[in-house]
Amino acid sequence: MLVAQVQFRQAGKRYYFNPLNFNVDNNVYVVVETIRGVELGKVVGKLVEVDEKSLQNEIKPILRLATDNDISENEYNKGLEQEVLLATKIAIKKNQLDMKLLAAEYTLDRDRLVIYFESEGRVDFRQLVKDLSESFKTRIELRQVGSRDGAKFIGGIGPCGLITCCTTFIGEFDNVSIKMAKNQNLSLNPQKISGNCGKLLCCIKFENSVYEELRENMPDVGDRVQTKEGKATVISINILRQTMKLHFEDGSFGQMALKDLIDAR
Repeated sequence: MLVAQVQFRQAGKRYYFNPLNFNVDNNVYVVVETIRGVELGKVVGKLVEVDEKSLQNEIKPILRLATDNDISENEYNKGLEQEVLLATKIAIKKNQLDMKLLAAEYTLDRDRLVIYFESEGRVDFRQLVKDLSESFKTRIELRQVGSRDGAKFIGGIGPCGLITCCTTFIGEFDNVSIKMAKNQNLSLNPQKISGNCGKLLCCIKFENSVYEELRENMPDVGDRVQTKEGKATVISINILRQTMKLHFEDGSFGQMALKDLIDAR
């Protein structure tokens, strides 16, 4: 079946919805019903074909194309959410809770208010929920997220000097391992390969496949190779440039491109 991909925030996860007979082009705003309630989302990209049997959950239909009133209500809600954040900070301090407030989101009809926070441990926020429910007269959901999601909510500048990838285009986080950093000959200094969240940089993951492909035909450090100048030992490699530094049998050193090797063993 053909489905529309809908996002609810910038660089957010994409969810599938049945477009029915609506003309849902890229960047069109739609109103849908989620497990949280009625929400405004944006269609991302073209309709995609999915196998219904492979889906774990039923595909819900798009309720309607967003009207001007829906857009206005959503903007009004964003203003209210800023007030919620200020009031919640005060309530957190009052209840002496160890939690870092990140964001607040109303459903379109303001039937539910979701408040996101980050904390190193479990937090007993029952009294906080009670206080907030009395203040805002709606259903309150407090949702604890991890450090990567926390950094995504806050945004910022990465160590590369650009806006963090998680706030611009990464919809879902992939696992990143130290092995991937080793594949790319990166420094294993945590300060150099960690993002604002304190976890390994996301870019290590999506650059890894390129490094693996380029690394495939290169010799390892310590390997003996045959060149036009004679036999040599590999002392370092540059994967992107496809070059290596060599120590020749006569004691000299040199640099050579992979394509210029006669044989590697």
